[in-house]
Amino acid sequence: MTTSAAMAFEVTLPDGYATAVAKVTAALKAEGFGVLTRIDVDQTLKEKLGADFRPYVILGACNPPLAHKALAHRADVGLMLPCNVTVEVDPAGTGCLVRIADPAIMLSVGDFDRDPVLRDVAAEARSRLARVAQALRST
Repeated sequence: MTTSAAMAFEVTLPDGYATAVAKVTAALKAEGFGVLTRIDVDQTLKEKLGADFRPYVILGACNPPLAHKALAHRADVGLMLPCNVTVEVDPAGTGCLVRIADPAIMLSVGDFDRDPVLRDVAAEARSRLARVAQALRST
């Protein structure tokens, strides 16, 4: 298991970049997540540094009821939100690699994982995101 696999659900899709991003967005939506932020890393690096980079996006996914429960309980958990999802063209050129951050691992930063309310929220988010990964594997 790679370091990224230990902290994320990983899925390889045989699709082109635009199709992969659309599939990921739809799978997130099916589990109650919307995309709050989108960072097109390749475009940003080109604009800011003049550097070329493969197509790569960071999606900030949020499930509003879970986010509200967590933030209402403890506002500093906002440092761990939203749930990051990356989609990139596989450097080997075989499709796209999707990584979905594991909320349980993210919660281990600081003392968040010692809070039972936050552990419950993270467990629910993790279950939903695991289903997103499974849905993507099934497409």
